Amino acid sequence: MTSPNGINGSGMEAAGKILASARKVRLVAFDVDGVLTDGKVSYTSSGEEIKSFNVRDGHAIRLARRAGLTVAFITGRKSPMVDIRAMDLGVEHVFQGVKDKIVVLDSLLSTLGLDHSQVAYMGDDLVDLPVLLKVGLGCAVADAPLEVRDRAAIVFDSPGGCGAARDLIVFILKAQNMWDSILKRYL
Repeated sequence: MTSPNGINGSGMEAAGKILASARKVRLVAFDVDGVLTDGKVSYTSSGEEIKSFNVRDGHAIRLARRAGLTVAFITGRKSPMVDIRAMDLGVEHVFQGVKDKIVVLDSLLSTLGLDHSQVAYMGDDLVDLPVLLKVGLGCAVADAPLEVRDRAAIVFDSPGGCGAARDLIVFILKAQNMWDSILKRYL
């Protein structure tokens, strides 16, 4: 199991509940800016937006999909870079320009036939709190504000854009006893 730097709650009971939640996960959803990226927005001289994504996060997203997990991106901003990244990773559920992430999540869950307890969500800021508090496994990146970290079930060691998404996926795959068979492919 990975070592998240914070499991909110007290001791073994909280850890047991978090593992039980991770075992139920069928949908892993991510905010984009500040989770899959470092949160910086850069522009070229012609005004084109540039985003950098972590290759380890991308590889883990592919592993999650191969293991049968559904992956979604739910973000408040709009960027063609997000569509390009999603297409590269085979992520079919991409929602941009979202004002109310709960409404979008509820619609997706209805489409997939899932409920909130089967969702892991990783966010990085206050706008993510409603989702973090409603899903089965609400997670935060290391550099999220204190108000978010305090309310997340797990705060991972990695900051946004630096492997946090990978950490969450590996945690879920280990909790679901799928990690060893995935690892064997590389040995």
